[in-house]
Amino acid sequence: MPRFSIILACYQAAATLEDTLASLRAQEFSDWEALCVDDGSSDATYALLRTAAAADPRIRVVETSGQGLAAARNHGAAMARGEILAFCEPGDLWTADKLTRLDAAFSNAQCDAAFGRVSFFRREAGDTRAVTSVPSRTLTIPTLLAETPVWTMSNIALRSEVFDRSGGLRTAAAHDGVLEWLVRLVGGGARVQPIDRVLVHHRVSRRCAPAYLAALRAGRVAAFESAARFGVHHAPAAEAAHLRCLARRAIGVGLGGTTALSLALRGLGLAPRGFFSPMHRGCSTLVGALIAPAMPGPVRRAFFSR
Repeated sequence: MPRFSIILACYQAAATLEDTLASLRAQEFSDWEALCVDDGSSDATYALLRTAAAADPRIRVVETSGQGLAAARNHGAAMARGEILAFCEPGDLWTADKLTRLDAAFSNAQCDAAFGRVSFFRREAGDTRAVTSVPSRTLTIPTLLAETPVWTMSNIALRSEVFDRSGGLRTAAAHDGVLEWLVRLVGGGARVQPIDRVLVHHRVSRRCAPAYLAALRAGRVAAFESAARFGVHHAPAAEAAHLRCLARRAIGVGLGGTTALSLALRGLGLAPRGFFSPMHRGCSTLVGALIAPAMPGPVRRAFFSR
């Protein structure tokens, strides 16, 4: 039984998949298997996965038939043999010491799940200065509903039995159901420990179109509904922080016109205290939304990619 089962769900990922697989093979901690689930891709994704599996027996390739990434992740988790599930997204890169640090965290029997800090890049890891922070305590539902520090499925690992108890991701949920699942995970009593180290380099895309924002919003509505079952109700301050987050993302990918400004003003109008907590983040977002069209691209990406 391997210590870790890496769950890599893929769809049309050929453009960035090889970099992700290389970061897995570069792990200092070698006791792992990778379940690579291709969800009906029509590009070269499946061929690349098969080539990787032929070169490394720790990699297994399975297929699903276009059921969505939530179903693909659940399928990979069901086939996993490892003690700990570590999810990964194609395009993202893991630091070489990620599994080593996770192994140390899970040596504490009180740790049910863990995540670290995330850096953001566009072409190569390290080409941006934007890095997330982590809370000083275990993850809570209010933290998730504001500016969640997990950010990407590549940044969450948990014991396999804890994933089973959570019920897995809901396949019908909007935006892959990640936030709603995290709410259920924490609400169900899982102790999700932060690791104050960058463990993931997250590739920034230009996904900030109206359809994407609508899906993100629908995912949050589902998360709010699940949070209410655990006695945590929608807080305007959390929503303001989330709108500020979206505004920063819009600026970072070059949508600094009405999209970013509209998001920022909505957050400010909803709950000024939440929008300006912390003050420097709220102020920089508001100013950035106003002047983004005149801001050099590298500066925008460095400060507003997350």
